[in-house]
Amino acid sequence: MTLQDKFKELEIEGKALLATNFYNYETLTGVLKAAQSTGFPIILQTSPSTIDYLGIDVAAALARSALKKHNVEGWLHLDHAHSYSLIKECLDAGYDSVMIDASEKSFSENVDITSQITELAKKYGANVEAELGYVAKLGQVQEKESGFTDPDDAKKFVDLTGVDALAVAIGSAHGFYKAEPNLDLDRLAKIDEATSAALVLHGGSGIPEKQIQKSIQLGIRKINLATEIKNKFMNTLQKDLKDNDEIDLRKVFPSAIEQVNKLVQAKLHMINQPKS
Repeated sequence: MTLQDKFKELEIEGKALLATNFYNYETLTGVLKAAQSTGFPIILQTSPSTIDYLGIDVAAALARSALKKHNVEGWLHLDHAHSYSLIKECLDAGYDSVMIDASEKSFSENVDITSQITELAKKYGANVEAELGYVAKLGQVQEKESGFTDPDDAKKFVDLTGVDALAVAIGSAHGFYKAEPNLDLDRLAKIDEATSAALVLHGGSGIPEKQIQKSIQLGIRKINLATEIKNKFMNTLQKDLKDNDEIDLRKVFPSAIEQVNKLVQAKLHMINQPKS
């Protein structure tokens, strides 16, 4: 099943997919152990930084072989790409989905750049995600309501570009939050009503459970999780390696893998809770 078809199915069911970044074999294994044990499908994401670290072909082959090993239904997605050439390379390598992030450009520039990617992706049958509005990046100051996605603009953007999925700015941010986020759920409902695109929530780390579940009810079909995975993995390693002279990596990594497994299991159960 293509990711586009999966999004249509989720829209009917009122459900969402968890999209998790992975950075190496160990974080990938922790994520897929969670998906295997819960039986829920998942999106595996690589950022351009991870591709710089692993290489496109290695990242794609690693994800594909691991999905097969763990018998998990999943899709491989390129997250937050800015380069046409990188997106084409990932599509050539067999990625199911790509994100073009021109959200910091003007509306017209974002439309033009995104349209080039949707035209390219048609040749591969791939899903295309874009971003409209201001979702604060790591290290950036989060904008107030002026940077949020406008429902009318969302409709125009999707109509003009033909994107399959749209990341919206409704109060979330990448990385950890200094204060509890307060998602603009009324705005989300209006965006969902205005457009047929699958809506995406970036900055899923640290958003309260009730807000996550309500956002799914109001149209979110993909929820990104990255920072918490890195944090859980590294904190576990740092704790385990303190005053530890073990040099066998195969003995050091399993506890960190297990903590990622537990984290992602909890997120999958939260996202897939039955409707009340």
